[in-house]
Amino acid sequence: MIYSKTPLGQSALQSRSVPLTPRQRSAFILFDGKRGIHEVLKATAGLGITPDDVSHLVSLGLLAPSSSAAATPVPGANADKNGADVPNVPSSAALSVNADGLPTVSAQAHYSKAYPIAARLTAGLGLRGFRLNLAVESAGNLDKLKELAPRIREAVGPEKFLELENALYY
Repeated sequence: MIYSKTPLGQSALQSRSVPLTPRQRSAFILFDGKRGIHEVLKATAGLGITPDDVSHLVSLGLLAPSSSAAATPVPGANADKNGADVPNVPSSAALSVNADGLPTVSAQAHYSKAYPIAARLTAGLGLRGFRLNLAVESAGNLDKLKELAPRIREAVGPEKFLELENALYY
């Protein structure tokens, strides 16, 4: 599948109006309507980009299938274990429904929401929070951010931490 940036994606890239992790931003830049998803994932494998990151960019409306990609689907992209095509299933980055029928947010969506808050809070600490800010920037998933949460709470205080707590746990 070949993706290209949408007009919303172009403006978000320039204005940084949509919070993206540095990894997601790096991958987003590579989608030019010419490279396939496999090429971009291979190029960003060292950063830890996953198909869930790409589907998150699509769900935000920043990427859309290129017009040439719509005519040429990737063989076996929607195949079950026996090779039969199955309908599109929402990615784990999308909202899902729990047993009670209430929407739940995936770990990737939590991370995408919590990372910019954690980075802003720790960057606001200045030099005394420099090492903590580096730790936040190197945290590549929700679990690592949750490990840093007590240190962030201690550094910024419970009032400022409340916003990050809501993003991490709710």
